[in-house]
Amino acid sequence: MSSDTLKKRKSKVLRGEGAVQEMKRGRVEGDQQIRVYSEEVELDSRDAKQDYKQFKESCDSLANLMSEIQNLKANGAKEGCVEVEQKRMQSCILFMNLKKLNRLTHIRLKRGRDQTHEAKQRVDVLHLQLQNLLYEVLHLQKEISKCLEFKSKHEEIDLVPEEEFYKDAPPDISRPNLTKTDSHQLTLARLDWELEQRKRLAEKYKESLSSKEKIQKSIEVKKEHLSSLQPGLTAIMQASIPVQQYLSMPFEQTQKQTEVARHLPPPLYVLFVQANAYGEACDKNLIVSINGDVDEAKALSKPQEDSQVVFFSFTFCQKRRRATTGGQLDDKRREMLKRHPLSLCIDLKCKDGSILYLYFYYLMNLNIMTVKTKVSIPTDLNTTISGGDLLKSDTLLSCLYAGDHGGETPNPANRYQFDKVSIVCFSDYVEELGHPYMWVQNLGGLQFPVGSVCSGSSLSASQMEKTMKLLKRRLQSRLALHRQFASLEHSIIPVSSECLYLFPAKIMSRLVRWVAITYEEYRDLPYTQHVTDAGLAKETDLYFMGVVERGTACLQAAVVLNPRYPEVSPLFSLSLSWKGERSGQTDDNLRAMESEVNVFKNELQGPHPGHQLLTNQISRLCVCLDVYLETEGQDDGVEGPREFPREKMCLRIVRGPNRLKPFKYNHPQGFFSHR
Repeated sequence: MSSDTLKKRKSKVLRGEGAVQEMKRGRVEGDQQIRVYSEEVELDSRDAKQDYKQFKESCDSLANLMSEIQNLKANGAKEGCVEVEQKRMQSCILFMNLKKLNRLTHIRLKRGRDQTHEAKQRVDVLHLQLQNLLYEVLHLQKEISKCLEFKSKHEEIDLVPEEEFYKDAPPDISRPNLTKTDSHQLTLARLDWELEQRKRLAEKYKESLSSKEKIQKSIEVKKEHLSSLQPGLTAIMQASIPVQQYLSMPFEQTQKQTEVARHLPPPLYVLFVQANAYGEACDKNLIVSINGDVDEAKALSKPQEDSQVVFFSFTFCQKRRRATTGGQLDDKRREMLKRHPLSLCIDLKCKDGSILYLYFYYLMNLNIMTVKTKVSIPTDLNTTISGGDLLKSDTLLSCLYAGDHGGETPNPANRYQFDKVSIVCFSDYVEELGHPYMWVQNLGGLQFPVGSVCSGSSLSASQMEKTMKLLKRRLQSRLALHRQFASLEHSIIPVSSECLYLFPAKIMSRLVRWVAITYEEYRDLPYTQHVTDAGLAKETDLYFMGVVERGTACLQAAVVLNPRYPEVSPLFSLSLSWKGERSGQTDDNLRAMESEVNVFKNELQGPHPGHQLLTNQISRLCVCLDVYLETEGQDDGVEGPREFPREKMCLRIVRGPNRLKPFKYNHPQGFFSHR
């Protein structure tokens, strides 16, 4: 072959982007064979690690060649030296190799970025599809919840039960063959039956309205006839007044009182009705009366508009002046504590002729009832200093029921009302307004604690009889105490004939002093600390001091008298002044004496209802002091007769390691023994 032919057949090598374009075109110039070189195609067959290794080797070789050229030049080699030129050619080849590796690296980096971008696009497409699906799911869930929460109008209709429907509905409506297997058809059938029943009831309602109109017309005719009889009946009633007075049958007075009772507030009206009913059924001596200004009560029952007009005209006619802050607050307090103009009085008469007057009031803004008392006695009682608080209104009805002191309002809402007008304590106004006992609220049908099944008149009726009996017992017990205190202040212990067997015939110790003391004085006594610490002494109790003497021995007895006496017995605390000071805390025998009067009180009750309990306890205390002193051993160094000769017969003088003395009196044998 000639050299020209070889040149013509020599393949043409294309590089870079031009090669790609030539490949896309697919043209062949003449019969020349074209070889396309693509670095991207070559990149697929190359390993990145090998390229990196080749890159490092080329860099090292290039560095060596550069150092050799530098050494050659340093040794005097000239510019066109063959060795230098060869090494320079080798360096150029290495540079070309480095450039190729650099291009491959850039191509590989670009391909990685493109792949990453394509992957991110695929992820974004999938994420968008997921969001679309979630939105569709949420939309479907909302639609499902709407369907589930949909309520049809027929669900508000109270349809008859299915059993009653199949029993009463005709077959053409019930269609049991179809409705028993299809709930939808069953509902439609029940609705049809409901419509049919309502049509029947509507017709019946029209008939009832027509009959009602006829009855109303007949009632109006009868009312006209009865109104024509009123003048004649009034004349007859006026003519019968002397007969009523002669026969003690005050129908006219009862009628007037009934008319006035219409203007009572609901709690007082409930009490009025129940008290009258109790008086007619159980206590003929109970008298109920209404006091107060009837015209003012009628004005309160007028419509609100009229009262506002009256108030406006009154304030307009007043002299205009600017009230001070304190004056406004006092006015608000008076308005808050205002009582209803009508009040109720109940006269409770006992068998001995004493009368307990109960005055009931209603506080309109506080919605509570209060009571005041007054006692009337047929005979004059002896004036006593210690019994001065027994019949006072503040203490007479205290603790009629356990824990009911009547010092604070039982209505919890009043606390918030008091805060608005700066009322700190309701007890400051009790003397003026009366005591708001809980039993008073019950008698008026007012019930503030939660959980009670009674209310209104039923509550009042359930409490009326028990409360009236308790009131009578309280009055009788206080009168008995008043008479006993009159004797005790004169150093006389009254013992009834029914209780004489409880004590020996001869008692040497005597009561020399009986006085009333305050709660603070009782609390300050050294031998009463255990009582106050145990919570057995309260400010509502009554406190007295009794002094019993025999010779040089002086026994002090501090007494706590509960308002519910004799249901709750008095409590004695003792202190003996003889050869030193002794008390129940330091002397076992004094503690035993306290037990005799406090623990074994049932032996001293006496006849029912036990009004002699206090005086019997004091007598037992005197007897125990005699036994204590007479059984005490005499000092051998003292000559002469015994100060307290033994006059009581005792089986044993002392017993046990505590050397307790025999304080129990045995009747009718007349000796003393141990418990």
